[in-house]
Amino acid sequence: MRVVGRILWLPFAMLAAALTTVAVIVVLGQERIVQAMAGREPDQLVVSAAFDIIGMLMALASVQTLLPPVMLVIVGEVARLRSALYYVGGGGISIAVIPLLARLADPMQFMVGLSPVVWQVLATAGFAGGLVYWLLAGRNA
Repeated sequence: MRVVGRILWLPFAMLAAALTTVAVIVVLGQERIVQAMAGREPDQLVVSAAFDIIGMLMALASVQTLLPPVMLVIVGEVARLRSALYYVGGGGISIAVIPLLARLADPMQFMVGLSPVVWQVLATAGFAGGLVYWLLAGRNA
């Protein structure tokens, strides 16, 4: 009976982590856009990063963006890893890898065009999503 409960709980935890990740991307992206428009930051890359963040939000709806977090959870569940560091760090890495996966179709544009702000926002969102998953399901793996 415990296995059935676990199988039902994992998708809920994944959904909660995904919603947290998207919320952090929206909030941090919006904050960076507002800071750039208010002129508080001398970094002009932030304004162009706003369009990158919006594009990445649209790309998050694709199936290939689910692969890294799902693989992280599968490895964590099979290996029975309970470490917060594994889920938080892995969440940040798995979400930050998404731009690289999205650019695999065009190898010539592999690392061109994304500002550091986009990497920061995505990694931070992944850390938050990993923490939420660990709190809900990862610590009881």
